[in-house]
Amino acid sequence: MFKVVAPMAGITNASFLNNVIPLGFNVATLGGYSLDESTIKASRKIINRGRKEFDFPLDVIFTHIQNEVELIKSVHPNVKVSANVRSITPQPIIDLNNIEKLDIIEINCHCRQKEILDIGCGQNMLKRDDLSDFISNIVDNVNCEVSVKIRANVDGIDTLEIAHMIEDCGVDYLHIDAMKKGFNHADWELLEKVCNDVDINIIGNNSVNSSSNLEKMIGTGVDGFSIARSVISGNLDFNISHF
Repeated sequence: MFKVVAPMAGITNASFLNNVIPLGFNVATLGGYSLDESTIKASRKIINRGRKEFDFPLDVIFTHIQNEVELIKSVHPNVKVSANVRSITPQPIIDLNNIEKLDIIEINCHCRQKEILDIGCGQNMLKRDDLSDFISNIVDNVNCEVSVKIRANVDGIDTLEIAHMIEDCGVDYLHIDAMKKGFNHADWELLEKVCNDVDINIIGNNSVNSSSNLEKMIGTGVDGFSIARSVISGNLDFNISHF
């Protein structure tokens, strides 16, 4: 079972991850990071309106990620390290392949901050006509594993159809924020449909904030789960180590 610390902007750095991994996580996600001029500019706009966000210029970001990976691996060598990243074009994401010991590249098709959406990134990636080519280009040109994180139930997007397309691209993981509009819990039914219909590893995200909800998440058939807000304090109010 994959137990993932999910990305939270401006929070999931190596120091934070090293502190929470002992709670039972076996995958640690750095980021999300912006890797090109357009996404970096958007990130700075987000910061300017008072929201936390990572902010690194192009000449620093790749070295920073390398150093963060090293910091985690030096303490937790058996934990997989993932980097959740955004870019308008595939090449900056492909360039992450040069980072030693990075186990997983995660393509962000999930962020819903307006500044990111305005440049066609984040969850608006799901509306790109060339998304299949975008993802396949990355898969074909990196040696590490590839994950795609998406948001479910985006207006105008068939989540199950997108899941099949991503599977066809040859990725290793589909990370689904199973958001269900108007509800304070994940879309368990949708997750179960996806798990029953695709053959790649499914990581379920959203509402994993109690033992009962964790059991519901696992009951959908996911191969793993991720936790973000529930671990933001550096602690968990429930035990995940026995799953």
